[in-house]
Amino acid sequence: MAHTNYRVTEKGYYGDFGGAYIPEMLYPNIEELRNNYLNIIAQPDFQAEFQSLLKDYVGRPSPLYLAKRLSEKYGATIFLKREDLNHTGAHKINNTVGQILLAEKLGKKRIIAETGAGQHGVATATVCALKGLECIIYMGEVDIERQAPNVARMKMMGATVIPATSGSKTLKDATNEAMRDWINNPVDTHYIIGSVVGPHPYPEMVSRFQSIISEETKKQLVEHTGSPSPDYVLACVGGGSNAMGMFYHFLDDEHVRLIAAEAAGLGVNSGHSAATSVLGKEGVLHGSRTILMQTEDGQVIEPYSISAGLDYPGIGPQHAHLHKTKRVEYVSITDAEAMDASLLLSQLEGIIPAIESAHALAQLEKMTFKGDEIVVICLSGRGDKDLNTFMKYFNL
Repeated sequence: MAHTNYRVTEKGYYGDFGGAYIPEMLYPNIEELRNNYLNIIAQPDFQAEFQSLLKDYVGRPSPLYLAKRLSEKYGATIFLKREDLNHTGAHKINNTVGQILLAEKLGKKRIIAETGAGQHGVATATVCALKGLECIIYMGEVDIERQAPNVARMKMMGATVIPATSGSKTLKDATNEAMRDWINNPVDTHYIIGSVVGPHPYPEMVSRFQSIISEETKKQLVEHTGSPSPDYVLACVGGGSNAMGMFYHFLDDEHVRLIAAEAAGLGVNSGHSAATSVLGKEGVLHGSRTILMQTEDGQVIEPYSISAGLDYPGIGPQHAHLHKTKRVEYVSITDAEAMDASLLLSQLEGIIPAIESAHALAQLEKMTFKGDEIVVICLSGRGDKDLNTFMKYFNL
């Protein structure tokens, strides 16, 4: 679907944001992707395999579940888009399936990726095992510790997990290490970026692969309600791939209010936060012009969130554009609010959400409904990976 106001330009920009700010040594890699990816993903054999894997391997379509007890509590009709039920437990697999098929078509033999919460690392290791390709995952040392089960899953599937030991030892630093690797191995390696970040064409490509989320949601809403358009769509945002997938087919429908929940950590102004849209300024991060948290002299500020998938110091360039044009409302949710929302969903609906997804759920507390509104929330992942954090936080 062509977004009249929000689609990427030929040069890779969304309004003022995007582009490819890359070292010269990466230029051939990016050009190869940019020149080929649209043709490749449009080919009937690519689409046939992609759709077949989404159906039979990932388990799509993911259900759109009417959360009756949650709806009663908040006085609205609340649906959960169950990306937590995908193979590997999150939305990340939608993108890695698409990118591994692309890498194959480009003749790449070695795959690298970065990961924060570990879900993208697991999803990458999964598709590499599926296709028999070498897999190297860069992950911050701090995240390796707090997401130990996911590290074990990656290793079981044959991936090599390399710790990033610089900076805050989290997602930003893992991304830096992956970029370095790609510069050193330009010919045989494809870098599967896990979010709608990085140099063009990555933000556009990842959002296309994730757009299956909103494509299915519209059809499922017709079945449930008779209309493809809800009143509100909510999703959490770190880099922002689940949100971009969830918003994609609603962007041009101005009647649908889109709300993106960022991690406020210990509070927006606490110095321990990842609320990029509130605290950020325009600049360049990981190859694109976007909004990021930075000091007066342009140094990246270390982000913080209790959720390993949201402590990223920027947002994808399309999100930066949607923020600047006010098409999407960006809100900040603290650790405590997200943890309370996790417990609430667990006890009302018997669904333990990923802490990332719980940031979107927590926004319900701040909304008032008339009673006839339809709300869709992207449940981007399941909480199994966060059990250690839940156990410590709630003394379970």
